[in-house]
Amino acid sequence: MTVHLSVVIFLPLAAALIALILPRRLTAPLVFSATLGVLGYAIALIADFDAASGALQYVTDAAWISELGVRYSLGVDGLNLFLIALTALLWVVATFAASLRTWERPRLFFFHLALAETAVLGAFCAQDLILFVVFFDLMLVPFYFLIGCWGDGQRVYATTKFVIYTLVGSLLMLAGAVAIGVLSEAPDLPAAAQALAGVSAPGGSRLSFSLADLQARTLPAGTQQWIFLLFAAAFLVKAPAFPFHGWMPDAYRATPLPVLVLLSAVLSKVGVYGFLRVVLPILPEASLHFQDLMLVIAVVSIIYGSVLAFSQDEARLVVGYSSIAQLGFITLGIFSLDPKGAQGAVMQMVTHGLVTAALFLIIAALALRAGGSESLARWGGTALRAPVLATLFLIVALATLAMPGSPNFVGELLILFGTFEDKLVYGIVASVGVVLAAVYTIRLFQRAMHNRVAPDVESRDLSLGELATLAPLVAVIVGLGAYPQLVLKRSEQATTARVEQASKLAHRTARTAAFNIDRRW
Repeated sequence: MTVHLSVVIFLPLAAALIALILPRRLTAPLVFSATLGVLGYAIALIADFDAASGALQYVTDAAWISELGVRYSLGVDGLNLFLIALTALLWVVATFAASLRTWERPRLFFFHLALAETAVLGAFCAQDLILFVVFFDLMLVPFYFLIGCWGDGQRVYATTKFVIYTLVGSLLMLAGAVAIGVLSEAPDLPAAAQALAGVSAPGGSRLSFSLADLQARTLPAGTQQWIFLLFAAAFLVKAPAFPFHGWMPDAYRATPLPVLVLLSAVLSKVGVYGFLRVVLPILPEASLHFQDLMLVIAVVSIIYGSVLAFSQDEARLVVGYSSIAQLGFITLGIFSLDPKGAQGAVMQMVTHGLVTAALFLIIAALALRAGGSESLARWGGTALRAPVLATLFLIVALATLAMPGSPNFVGELLILFGTFEDKLVYGIVASVGVVLAAVYTIRLFQRAMHNRVAPDVESRDLSLGELATLAPLVAVIVGLGAYPQLVLKRSEQATTARVEQASKLAHRTARTAAFNIDRRW
């Protein structure tokens, strides 16, 4: 057993707790140092990761609540490796950006920021369903305070709406998780083993919430279907996807930009990650049953998010609605039930997180030069004396619209190839989103950089602090565009394994339907 992942998960929280008793001036440096430590370990995980192995690595597995079969189980595979790295990188960037500003009650602010990183890392690393639910729900607590206490505008209303949506989804998921553990059946244990283990589930099997155990067990098709809906509600709210996105506009307006980087770029990935980690391998028949429903939600999210992104005047809502569209692409790849589509979804999770974080940092820089305004109507001409900002913004914009040579292009291409395989119509409709992305991205870039110089806009280049937060993200985006195999090679086996059973069911169903048509003829 190894404790390495526990150190990674709880290091930020431990640093924040220590900071509570230290002078205020040490709070931000200490929490920032902890996020750097997590990033260093994430880089070491990538370097040391065995891409040829399909098994979990760096495993921690110990009994937690023995009576209920709940274990403290952590592990890393190709599915979560780069999501852990994404989380670590963006928390370094967001914490550094936050340290450049002055906050009321800084100890509490950075404590909640650190607690949020611990919760997200725990959700990505968890290999026990109840442990995953615990970390998934824990994420709500720090963001409730980060938005409600340090937000802008109608922060109380926005926080209330955010909590109601996400809490309802979380409670539904908890009910689904308990149902899976209690109702799933495994082969009968020998009598002696039953006496030692304590039988408490149907079919003579020991109650377990281990994701590996649950994947090996069986659930009736009808049971899978209603449990699937509980998980889907929780994950689609967290993403968010249409029509579960009602909390998004108000929350995005109220959230401070360093926190919004994390809310949009990282938290949204936990929802779509849950489909690959939990839903597809444990509920394969239900995933196939609701495949068309999920594809419709994905395609509508792509078109809806793209159209609204084009019609917004607030820069942060342009990025917010574009995120709904991009998360629609990720959902499309997952529920193509094709290994190429699922691998494209994993790639898109990583690249969308990087690009979205960079866009919000650019918005923060542009708003600072426009007297605090984030209205596109009040921007313009910034590129005249800001060539570095304009160059970095252009690179990020080209990645956003999935220009060939960018990592987003690789992710979207794999998603569309996976969808075209068996769901051609959905793939064709989703392709419209690629065109719309070019429209709203170019509009955002031109309004900010190349329009006539707007009144009260100060055209100056990035400061050293702004450059230090933005340049690493752009470097990683360029690097992944040049060498996407860094992600694809290490994620292939784990991603394929998650969709394998549902994919086999889909192909078997298709063959049966084709055989029945042939018999009629």
